[in-house]
Amino acid sequence: MVNKRVPDWLNSSLWSSPGPQPSVQSPSSSPTPLNEDDNRSTRSATKSSTVTVNAVKAGGSANDGELTVERPGSMTAAPAVVRAETRHGPPRAKAEIRDPLSSSSNYHSDDENGSSASSTMTSASAAAAAAISSAEDISRQAQLCQELSRKIINMGEVRRLASQGIPDGAGIRATVWKLLLGYLPTEKALWPTELVKKRSQYKHFKEELLVNPSEITRKLEKSVILDDEGTVIEDKGALPRSEIPQGEHPLSLGKNSIWNQFFQDTEIIEQIDRDVKRTHPDLHFFSGDTPFAKSNQDSLRNILIIFAKLNPGIRYVQGMNEVLAPLFYVFRNDPNEENAASAEADTFFCFVELLSGFRDHFCQQLDNSVVGIRSTITKLSQFLKEHDEELWRHLEMTTKVNPQFYAFRWITLLLTQEFNFPDSLLIWDTLLSDPEGPLETLLRVCCAMLIIVRRRLLAGDFTSNLKLLQNYPSTNISHLLYVANKLRVKSV
Repeated sequence: MVNKRVPDWLNSSLWSSPGPQPSVQSPSSSPTPLNEDDNRSTRSATKSSTVTVNAVKAGGSANDGELTVERPGSMTAAPAVVRAETRHGPPRAKAEIRDPLSSSSNYHSDDENGSSASSTMTSASAAAAAAISSAEDISRQAQLCQELSRKIINMGEVRRLASQGIPDGAGIRATVWKLLLGYLPTEKALWPTELVKKRSQYKHFKEELLVNPSEITRKLEKSVILDDEGTVIEDKGALPRSEIPQGEHPLSLGKNSIWNQFFQDTEIIEQIDRDVKRTHPDLHFFSGDTPFAKSNQDSLRNILIIFAKLNPGIRYVQGMNEVLAPLFYVFRNDPNEENAASAEADTFFCFVELLSGFRDHFCQQLDNSVVGIRSTITKLSQFLKEHDEELWRHLEMTTKVNPQFYAFRWITLLLTQEFNFPDSLLIWDTLLSDPEGPLETLLRVCCAMLIIVRRRLLAGDFTSNLKLLQNYPSTNISHLLYVANKLRVKSV
């Protein structure tokens, strides 16, 4: 069979220059388990390469659009989906988070697309390019601010501008993301009313779902007595055992017992606690002993617990904390103090909306369905075959690198583990801007990630290719999104 010719635009030196020196790739950046206590299953590649996997999804079944949990997911034998783990190894960049698109941000690449450009670009041309980029950012920021000032927001224009990256100098990313996720209506006059309603609703969720059953019992212990004159007298003595309702008794095994439900939720809450504490350990915003970091952890914990209780078909799945983190970070850093103070409520509703397009990926019993994660990974494989059949054939036929070994984490965690945090925000600008939903753009970006390192992949064997894709090298995000956009144009 004759292989499809590689597109001319891929023959540019940007994509075909030599790969990075070995010293660039940190050996300590290999994946580490989500939970040391979890059951694991491993696939040995060679003596020097092991694919570590574990179950990260809760089982469920579809019933009238609802997903129900039967039991925690476990690793299944081939050809079941290989579930990659969230990485908690040393971060790529330990610097404090700054706007990824600001003029002070540097985009150095240690891979094919960046090394060639950086090696040939003179200091003068680099300064000129930075000046042009800064001017474009300022222009785009001004255009976005202008669109956000209109009485009726033109979402088509907002999506077009946001897809190129959102300069966050004016703190507009939070507002734009809320619009892109449908949290804010397009009619600006409705924003205050809608925000008050949603934030009040979330406050009600917290009061109802985060309460400890002992507090409910404590309230029952307060019996109210009226004297002869009708004056209310509170008797704070203990409620007689015979008067404790069956559903409020700690030993009750009833299906509707608040204590029985509390004990069932304990395991999930403990898992959420462990994962939240390991969310972006390199960022002081999420980790550390400061009151600010602990407050942010508490907010992540509250959101995930409430989501799990309101969505019994999915509940909580390891890795959801990584998808939640960018949303909360952006909203909590809104320069508007009132919005920043309500970041937890705003993040919850946007998180629900974002996951609505991916929830089937988290349900193990839907893995082999047309909406499951395995089907999505197959789409990525077909997409690569369509655009670069030579690379597809080498990966899947010659070196036998199953896309499940690397693409599962890429897709389910929306690339939050493959790039440093500022770059992830930039990628999310593009993902959220797609009017058809983020999934199609996500698949194009994943395909672009493979194409960008095609020379190294074509020269590699199973071991080296698997290591490369499970520890994706630093990449110029602008180039990555450029290639992804080229794939969109070619598909039309």
